[in-house]
Amino acid sequence: MAGIGFELRKYLNDDSFTGSLKAYGFAGLISAGPWVLSIVGVMLIGIVAISQKIGGEEIRQFTTSVTWIMGASLVLTGLFQLMFTRFIADKLYSDREDDVNPNLFGALVLTTIVSGTIGLLLAFFLFDEGFAYELLMIANFVTLSNIWIVVIFTAGLKQFKLILYAFAAGYAATVVFSILLIPFGLSGLLFGLLAGHCVLLFLMLGVIIPEYRVNETLKMEFLDSRQIFPILIFIGFFYNLGIWIDKLLFWLNPGTSEKVIGPLSNSMIYDLPIFLAYLSIIPGMAVFLLRIETDFAEAYEGFFSAVRGNASLQEIEKLGNEMVIAVREGIFQIFRVQGVTVLVLYLMGPTIIKWLGISPKYVHLYYIDLIGVAAQVLMLAVLNVLFYLDRLKDALLLTATLLITNGVFTWITLELGPVYYGYGFGLSMVATAFVGILRLGSVMDGIEYETFMADRRERKSKRRGENEVKGKFALANKLTGKKNVQEKPA
Repeated sequence: MAGIGFELRKYLNDDSFTGSLKAYGFAGLISAGPWVLSIVGVMLIGIVAISQKIGGEEIRQFTTSVTWIMGASLVLTGLFQLMFTRFIADKLYSDREDDVNPNLFGALVLTTIVSGTIGLLLAFFLFDEGFAYELLMIANFVTLSNIWIVVIFTAGLKQFKLILYAFAAGYAATVVFSILLIPFGLSGLLFGLLAGHCVLLFLMLGVIIPEYRVNETLKMEFLDSRQIFPILIFIGFFYNLGIWIDKLLFWLNPGTSEKVIGPLSNSMIYDLPIFLAYLSIIPGMAVFLLRIETDFAEAYEGFFSAVRGNASLQEIEKLGNEMVIAVREGIFQIFRVQGVTVLVLYLMGPTIIKWLGISPKYVHLYYIDLIGVAAQVLMLAVLNVLFYLDRLKDALLLTATLLITNGVFTWITLELGPVYYGYGFGLSMVATAFVGILRLGSVMDGIEYETFMADRRERKSKRRGENEVKGKFALANKLTGKKNVQEKPA
């Protein structure tokens, strides 16, 4: 995402209020805008459907179906997203752009097959709601899964305005199609959602494909065992499941949920407060994009360029300190901005709840979720820095902490009763962010040592590999009686 960050930095360089407003505005829209647009689009569909005298039960079935599809598609593609991101990044770094589009098409084919198969099995064994509903659910699930794969590329492109316009156009189409098809009830709403998501998918492909040459139609090199990083598969899965597991536990608990359609449930007591709290993520994500993805990225590049360029120890230490300062300042600024946001929304909580016509009982849960969401932004910033530093084991520890604590703490609060609802999510996010900051602090304190030791270990591993090859040739000479058994050129 540094490519987008550096583009937005141009607005900040204006040294004017307007420039800063543009930078933070675009950063907020890019980082959280697509999510907000999707939720607002679904809400608009529900509001218009109600105004057209569509039954409240059908609206609940629609919104519940969409929520489950989004969650399931994110968890499924979480197994694949980071691994594929790393593969594409390696191709771009090695100037093999010709392989990008063919492998993208291969990834989309694989995603379609896997998500389609899972959708068919679930529809066959768990649903009995009619052919039209089941077919539309499968089609939406497959389309959304493909969108999450394509979204990988949007972060690396500098045409952020086109990307944002694509999301806006896609969800505008969703609203329009759904409104036109309202007379067909639930099936019409789901078909409108599918049509809008198809528009979004093809618009994003229209932005991405021209960026890279297309010499071959289809490749699946990303499935080569030598190209796969298994740890990234676990990190992506743990992260996405960790984000959704508290909602899933509330949906599956009979005391906090109610069946809506087929096996799908929702939780009126939990879903709305946490949705409102997630709207507070926009300011923190804007700072995250501008500071972590620009200031730190710039300091990071300077430090490792100095290491690779054989700079003096004094210069390397100076650049290492600048990188540590960039991380510290970025996290502190996220903390300040998100803290102010939480404070404002906390004070406005009773007014917001009353304005939406919701029971005042929701205010308590809303307050807890606000703190949890703020901690989640900090955790995301820490996780991103760990990825930059290639500290994948630490990233795995962080995402595993998220999954385990959110699952265990939420289960405990469900057992304790309604007074404790929401504390599981809030405590989990705070604990995970705290663990991440402690671990990152330890990593940054020894960054120079770790960098040089990693380089030394790499050189020793390379020499050990060369010696092993020489040893094999020596053994071959001894066994065969030949004097000059040599390696064939690659």
